[in-house]
Amino acid sequence: MMTTSTNGKHGMNTRLAHGGHDPQSFHGFVNPPVVHASTVLFPNADVMRRGAQKYTYGTHGTPTSDALAAVIDDLEGTAGTLLVPSGLAAVTVPLLAFLSSGDYVLITDSVYRPTRRFADTVLKRLGVTVTYYDPLIGGGINALIQANTKVVFTESPGSNTFEIQDIPAIAAAAHQAGAVVMMDNTWATPLYFRSVEHGVDVVIHAATKYPAGHSDVLLGTISATQPHFAKLEETYTALGMCAGPDDAYQTFRGMRTMGVRLEHHRKSALEIAQWLEDQAGVAQVLHPALESHPTHDLWKRDFTGSTGVFSIVLDGGSTAQADAFLDALQIFALGYSWGGFESLAVPVFLEDRTVAKGDYAGPVIRLQIGLEDVEDLKADLLGALAAAKSV
Repeated sequence: MMTTSTNGKHGMNTRLAHGGHDPQSFHGFVNPPVVHASTVLFPNADVMRRGAQKYTYGTHGTPTSDALAAVIDDLEGTAGTLLVPSGLAAVTVPLLAFLSSGDYVLITDSVYRPTRRFADTVLKRLGVTVTYYDPLIGGGINALIQANTKVVFTESPGSNTFEIQDIPAIAAAAHQAGAVVMMDNTWATPLYFRSVEHGVDVVIHAATKYPAGHSDVLLGTISATQPHFAKLEETYTALGMCAGPDDAYQTFRGMRTMGVRLEHHRKSALEIAQWLEDQAGVAQVLHPALESHPTHDLWKRDFTGSTGVFSIVLDGGSTAQADAFLDALQIFALGYSWGGFESLAVPVFLEDRTVAKGDYAGPVIRLQIGLEDVEDLKADLLGALAAAKSV
């Protein structure tokens, strides 16, 4: 399936450049074909009755989706990967696959807000009991696990406030109780955090972000280890939750350069985060790779790198100061998502949290550091800080 037999023997950039498609399998073309498919023809009635061929219908996979899934599996060390139309769908499908009425799920309180919305509406309506736990709980999560706990959902670092979770400790407690451990690994990607090696069973990515990388594709991926992939695939197939071939191909192409893009994001974001710690008007910088971050030691233990998204806490003030900061930005645009080439900023909403509200000195603002020149971004931030101070 690959041009070289990587099997973990080569570096990440080599695996990104060569994984997923063997050019000789398709006339020597470097990239896989973009297969637009619904109907797939069978040679005879017997093969059709038994479904005895690789592809049977467009919703069940194509050479295009298989190429991207193969790259993800190689990087994550998983048994299978499924493609869905968005990052949120990558969260909801596995939760539906492993939870039923009467079950209990533990979800980190620093979770991506749409994940919370799904849990508080659809899961509760289906009769699933949801409890949010402190992202810093570590092995102490054992005290929250009940006999009917089927899933422990993690996200590290946490959305917007970037708490690093002790995933190995949480996974050990969950597995002892027979629960499935899920992780949203979108921030770090498999380049900087190998989920399965830390005890995760189901790995979730908003491939909209770093894999696609150009702010023009919506896609999610769900990967699972061997004991759990069949159950995941069963629900995925029943829901008809497939991704389009053009989105799969665009994401596959984006992954070829993800390593070098991530390195640029990492260096720029870390330089700006360190610089912001010394700027007037900034009370705190929430970036796990900074020594000042409360969970820096966990990040240093488990992660091999950081990416381009972090938050800052303004030094006092209210919504008016946050709005002045955001409205003064010229290069940073105001927009959701991240992982693309452009820098973005958004106000952080924490009011729906139950145990991880934090005690912040002022408004929290999330920054996505894009591929622009660092000095230009610093100048833009200085102007925004001045605007916030003037209110």
